[in-house]
Amino acid sequence: MIIQRSIIFAMSLFAFCTLLVPQSFGQDRAVDDVKDLTKYATVKLTADVEKLDENHRKMIPLLIEAADEMNKAFWYQAYGDASNIKINPSLSQNETAMLKRHVMINYGPWERLQENRPFLSGFGKKPAGANYYPADMTKEQFDAQVKTNPKLKSLYTFVRWDEKEKGELIAIPYSKQFSNEFGTAAQKLKEAAKLAKDPGLKAYLNSRAAALLSGDYQPSDFLWMDMKSNRLDCVIGPIETYEDQLFGYKASCECYVLVKDMSWSERLQKYAAMLPKLQKGLPVEDKYKSEEPGTKSDLNAYDVIYYAGDCNAGSKTIAINLPNDEEVQLKKGSRRLQLKNAMRAKFDQILLPIANVLIVPEQRKHITFDAFFGNTMFHEVAHGLGIKETITGKGRVREALREVSGALEEGKADILGVYMVSKLLETGDLTDGVIEDYYITFMAGIFRSVRFGASSAHGKANMIRFNFFKDKGAFTRNENGLYKVNMDKMKLAIAALSGEILRLQGNGDYSAAAKFADDMGFVSDTLKADLDRVNQRGIPTDIVFEQGVEVLGLNR
Repeated sequence: MIIQRSIIFAMSLFAFCTLLVPQSFGQDRAVDDVKDLTKYATVKLTADVEKLDENHRKMIPLLIEAADEMNKAFWYQAYGDASNIKINPSLSQNETAMLKRHVMINYGPWERLQENRPFLSGFGKKPAGANYYPADMTKEQFDAQVKTNPKLKSLYTFVRWDEKEKGELIAIPYSKQFSNEFGTAAQKLKEAAKLAKDPGLKAYLNSRAAALLSGDYQPSDFLWMDMKSNRLDCVIGPIETYEDQLFGYKASCECYVLVKDMSWSERLQKYAAMLPKLQKGLPVEDKYKSEEPGTKSDLNAYDVIYYAGDCNAGSKTIAINLPNDEEVQLKKGSRRLQLKNAMRAKFDQILLPIANVLIVPEQRKHITFDAFFGNTMFHEVAHGLGIKETITGKGRVREALREVSGALEEGKADILGVYMVSKLLETGDLTDGVIEDYYITFMAGIFRSVRFGASSAHGKANMIRFNFFKDKGAFTRNENGLYKVNMDKMKLAIAALSGEILRLQGNGDYSAAAKFADDMGFVSDTLKADLDRVNQRGIPTDIVFEQGVEVLGLNR
């Protein structure tokens, strides 16, 4: 079988081919300006595949083919029919190419890292519910019908108007909507499973293939948690719910193909066993930390060799904490995957240059990759802390807080991650670096992530944290626009914000959580001006990938 050429910027050829013939439409606003597009640095995704055995090298192209099917599915979830996206023919060849590139990066005509603003004329505001719900459906209509049709709320269904019963909503399973895409992906996973020597990986790939066809993902989540010795990994299927900004209910399709870094993973293993101890030490009342986190959680480092779908849209993920199924987390814990090569690229090309613009010179020596790696790693650990069920009888936190849950969960993970770093340094369980490294690198990381904008849960979480820290005096800004971390006040602010978010989650009070996010999740004029200074230096906001079998040297 001939594999398609490597796909630049991790979009499928399917999506790109719909854009080749531009057509004209109204110039209702001046948005076709390439100077306003988000800046991305291009990174080659590679790994030392020569260290893999022959079967592993044969598996990778099959897993990439399965990943490309998730690309197709996510296009439909995020936008719909990509053939409707046209480029104004009056633009120059260079402008047309740039706009096509950004359509591919954003999986649609909205700039994800600029508050989802349309960057092509002819397009208005992005629907909060993406393509998961009818564009003309209201929240009240959904809430009224979900009581008698709970499948409308499922992670794995589209909501549509019933063509036969006017005013009635129906749920269409992903397995039906994506029968072709999921069927092809399942077949590729089965072919890869035949080549897998590791029994855990073989069982998982076969189970995940079955899950794509049935819609029952929990068995494969349990098998994924049981994998320990696998050198290759493939995270695939409908997983995160950030794209659904109407309710936060619907899971988006994505895929990562990964190669485990065995030496780095060995260094990380000792922290997984510390979760119960860390849970007990959280800076909040006992009722908000009453759940027992799973003790079989894994911490591992990987080189990621392929991104597809949701994880490849806009800002690129550098660490993973899965599965999201709360029952699996409570019984088995979760796995934290640190994507080392992608993380290194963001540190070198984005975080360090930003720090040289915004952090006072005397503190820049404390901005290190080890601290960046550690903060990111403990961010993922922190997803397993706190509680998954509200203490007020309102069900799971994710459902109670609806579309606000994503930003608060990411905020919790960020702030508890750096809180745990400080505690582990105090106890001697963490010996890499000093607390100044982690706090100052953390502050520089806020500037990096806040550029993602409020349309991203991660960006919103960083805005909340920046304003909270400002109110608590955790940093100061001098007359030259340079920021300095106040170590003592930063420590107090971290503990205070940790408690605030844990209480909001535990109470499950949607109104209070939404008010907190709205009150704190904004970019002030001063911060905007500082970020403009960063942009004027030409520092990219994020990265995109050149990836695929050719980049890896695995042409079939």
